[in-house]
Amino acid sequence: MNEFTLHADTAYKLAEQKAAQYFASLFTQVRNRSYVPALTADFHLWKKSHIHHHSWLSFFSRNQRNPGSADYHRYIQWLNYTGKLNDYLDRSISYIYMRDLGKALDSPDTQTRIQRMVADIKDQLIPSASAGGETQQDMLNLAKLYRWAQKEGVETATIWVITKLKTVSANLPEEMNPEQAQRKLIKIIIGVVMYVMEEMEGNLAPAERALRLDEAIRLGYSYGLTYPFIDDLLDSAVLTVPEKEQYSRLIRQALLSGIVPELGEWDGEKIPLMEYVHSELREAFEYIKNHQRMETQKSFFERSYVFFHSQEIDRAKNLSHDGYTNEELYIPVILKSSSSRLIVRSVISAPLDDGFDHRTFYYGLYNQLADDFADMSDDMLEGAVTPYTYYLKYRQQRNDLINPFEMYWTVISHLLHNVFHSDPKTCEVILDRVINGLKRSRERLGRDKYNEIMEIFASGSPEFKRLVDRMVHKAEDVDFFDKLLRDQLLNTLRNNRKEKEEFHDTIKTVRGMINSQLLIPKPEGMPPMKELLIDAANYSLEGDGKRIRPVLTWVMGVREYGLEPADIVPLLRSLEYMHTASLIFDDLPSQDNASTRRGRETLHQVHDAATAELTGLFLIQKATEEQASLRHFDPKTVLALMQYSAQKTGDMCMGQAMDLHSKGEDLTLEQLNEICFYKTGIAFEAALVMPAMLAQVKEAEITALKKFAYHAGIAFQIKDDLLDQEGDRLLLGKPVGQDAGNNTSTFVSILGLENARKELWEHYCLASEALSELPRNIAFLKHLLNYMVNRNR
Repeated sequence: MNEFTLHADTAYKLAEQKAAQYFASLFTQVRNRSYVPALTADFHLWKKSHIHHHSWLSFFSRNQRNPGSADYHRYIQWLNYTGKLNDYLDRSISYIYMRDLGKALDSPDTQTRIQRMVADIKDQLIPSASAGGETQQDMLNLAKLYRWAQKEGVETATIWVITKLKTVSANLPEEMNPEQAQRKLIKIIIGVVMYVMEEMEGNLAPAERALRLDEAIRLGYSYGLTYPFIDDLLDSAVLTVPEKEQYSRLIRQALLSGIVPELGEWDGEKIPLMEYVHSELREAFEYIKNHQRMETQKSFFERSYVFFHSQEIDRAKNLSHDGYTNEELYIPVILKSSSSRLIVRSVISAPLDDGFDHRTFYYGLYNQLADDFADMSDDMLEGAVTPYTYYLKYRQQRNDLINPFEMYWTVISHLLHNVFHSDPKTCEVILDRVINGLKRSRERLGRDKYNEIMEIFASGSPEFKRLVDRMVHKAEDVDFFDKLLRDQLLNTLRNNRKEKEEFHDTIKTVRGMINSQLLIPKPEGMPPMKELLIDAANYSLEGDGKRIRPVLTWVMGVREYGLEPADIVPLLRSLEYMHTASLIFDDLPSQDNASTRRGRETLHQVHDAATAELTGLFLIQKATEEQASLRHFDPKTVLALMQYSAQKTGDMCMGQAMDLHSKGEDLTLEQLNEICFYKTGIAFEAALVMPAMLAQVKEAEITALKKFAYHAGIAFQIKDDLLDQEGDRLLLGKPVGQDAGNNTSTFVSILGLENARKELWEHYCLASEALSELPRNIAFLKHLLNYMVNRNR
């Protein structure tokens, strides 16, 4: 046994002794039911602010009716209209300061900070709520997040964490409830950033502030990663029991030695997941460890060990075992619930704060018992041991078991009067939270099931039960902003997942349909030379193309504008013919001199440069022919579309000429943007504008579409340049490093990798902001933009 193992065991024993003393104090209070008179008096005072007697006329006022929190923006508007928004935000932020930051609400400095944050949040909420037309997707608006990052000077860390979160999302197994896992991770990141912002002095230099926020984002992710990849993974059915034991030993060894061991042998199906998890956790562990100060490193490892070991003890319990003592049921819960928040200060290397440690230690059990009550039904189904599930199963044969609901009220009374010294503001906020939690449980379970549960858990003190029932039934103004955000975030994650699946399904389906319509037929008796050109054209068209442009046209034309699918097939063909022709020209020895395209040899390698050039011209002619066959539309509109197409084709040629003449020259960013738009952005613009022209939409919408296309096209090209520098040749279907070999100026060569990524996200933001100017919410375009900046090919 090494020295640190001894320290860890000693730390756990000391924490266990403190938890045992806390439990003993609570046990005495439960037995005496001292919580009943104390909380009865508290509730009688509290209800004066929460049980209102409405005039019967108010029921006829539409604006006075609570619309419910399901509609996020209408609810915020209603709170503001009725004058409730300030109090709503005040209790919400006060609770966060108390729970997450460990602050005492009787501190004047804390109150000043709370009011400042309330004002800031209100300023953000009111324009958003009154704007109308905005959706839940604002909850994960990456453009708004990046704008915040620019303001704070933390663009690099924000790009890093966005990429990390998307990778985590892609690797979470279905059995782990991916949306809940992502929500927890995002919550931890926000919590750590908020913690660091709260700890910073107001007169900090901008560079130092940016550095600390950069570290906070990375530390938040690194610590938050333990929730999906340790807690959730060990709680889920993804791993077998022996695999869980193997994984737990690995984590324990890392905490005891300070070094993450090698992954070891795993079952074939689990290897990709566990290699990813192991790699991410090792990187996270090293980052946290390397950012610890010498005086806080010992505390970090000890608290982490207490947290992990108490969880392991709790996780090992079996609901079929009928002999657990009250101490065995509650002491590990006290330890894990307090350690989870105590660790945060160690993670960010915050200075010691006895007041924080004291309040957080006692607060944790309240939070855990509230969560366990909310999750009781799921825990019972899964066979998980919590004080509630164990009491439900063994209450009739074990008279010695503590009723966890009585323990819950005892903890609340202890917090209010022994920890927070009967502070009125603290009493108000905690009782608000308690009643809100019970209201949410009743709503989720249904009245009958809720009453059945209350008969089991709350029957020991009938008068107190009736009082609480009345509060749950009658009390108002107990909603919390963090609960609203939690619900909205979960809904947004689920909707995003559904929309993303629909996005990929649409691409797959429409791409298949387009592929079936692309190849140019060869009538019998045609001249051999024309047959050669058609074969060459079909060779290029058969490549593994993404078909983004015609897919985009189909979505806009059919889904958004209601055009008949069969009517726009000629337009889809024309767009892909034009695009394929441009690729053939780009690849020529006289231009980019590429050897592979779409995973195959380029056309001039298969035939020769002259045949490739003629094939490109042939495809352009075929595109024009297809556009001329749009017979189901107004002839003047089709003529205007063909004129627009001819102009844009000329612009694309100009863009390629500008690109060729710039080889070997040091371009400015403005020059590169211009070339990029003419080479790439115009094709996206045409894919959006042409169906809009056929649908005869208003000019303002076409202007917004052009703006989106301009910035999305540049973002697409920057991503191409980044992939050329650091992409995977097999995934890309073409060699990497071509631009450097051709002495071509790119966003990477001009800006460098880091600044090229920033420029990509700047154009992402501008494109996203252009979407908000459209008169319709087009989810496909949002996911297309996300695909453009996150793709690996």
